[in-house]
Amino acid sequence: MKAIVKTSDGGPEVLKLSEVETPKPKSNQLLINVKSTALNRADTLQRKGLYPPPMGESEILGLELSGVVEEKGAAVKGFELGDRVFGLVSGGAYAEYAIIDYRMAMHIPEDWSFEKAAAVPEVFFTANETLFKLGSLSCDESVLIHAGGSGVGTAGIQMANNAGAKVFITTGSNQKIEKAKMLGCTEGINYKTHDFAESIKNLTEGKGVDVVQDFIGQPYFEKNCSILKPNGRLLIVGLMGGTEAEIDLGLILRKRLQIFGSIMRPLPLKEKISITQRFVDRWLPLLKTGVINPVIDTIMPLEEAHEAHQHMESNGNFGKIILRI
Repeated sequence: MKAIVKTSDGGPEVLKLSEVETPKPKSNQLLINVKSTALNRADTLQRKGLYPPPMGESEILGLELSGVVEEKGAAVKGFELGDRVFGLVSGGAYAEYAIIDYRMAMHIPEDWSFEKAAAVPEVFFTANETLFKLGSLSCDESVLIHAGGSGVGTAGIQMANNAGAKVFITTGSNQKIEKAKMLGCTEGINYKTHDFAESIKNLTEGKGVDVVQDFIGQPYFEKNCSILKPNGRLLIVGLMGGTEAEIDLGLILRKRLQIFGSIMRPLPLKEKISITQRFVDRWLPLLKTGVINPVIDTIMPLEEAHEAHQHMESNGNFGKIILRI
């Protein structure tokens, strides 16, 4: 089968279209003829050698997919050959064929394209697990979502808005702020021209927000804590700006803050199945009816994966970047 492989650790130029062996499904697995996959920041880290796949998983990049069931293991239930499915995987989706545990697979709604389906799993799963399961975001609360133009950001804006929360975001352009407002964002802050902590204090009359979802890490940590209300929750989902930060334990103590870290890829399969089911129960019905929608920035062919990575790393995208196989 054809797949994108990395010839070494490095920049986007190390990604090459190659011939590799087609995987074989085990008893609980489906072999998917992949039609679309989507980029995630984890893919760029893996390409650089900074985020290896869990032991026993495919070395090929790609954490989500949509496609058609080609083969199924003996213990599979609820799926037949030819079914259109989508779901989260631990790797291997930048390829013509990939493996997924059937308990992680979901049937694609009839009126969805493969591209739309591929844009859903990673970002909506992440937003649900962080904002709602860990962050307990509820109606009449407020949230600051950093990287508001990212896939997770565009999903989280819609989900938080649907839940009745007031949504603030940061992003790097005024154009992205306007797009975010169309998704349900109350106010946006251009981090290139404004100090987000000062802006949040001004926008909330000094009260701050109940929840912060952060992808940056070290440069934002102190400011994130400073703008949280008493009993506020900080959700650390990425560390794009660095891993080491000074902590004012007194501030955390006085404000009774809670700090959560979240990463899905290395979780045990049982936990990932539960994550899938929580998404199916709460958010898939709203996606099916169009109340919320994945935001797609660009669709590119698989062989242009290196260009897709360049686009993501330039921070030019608003929403998901899709690779069509």
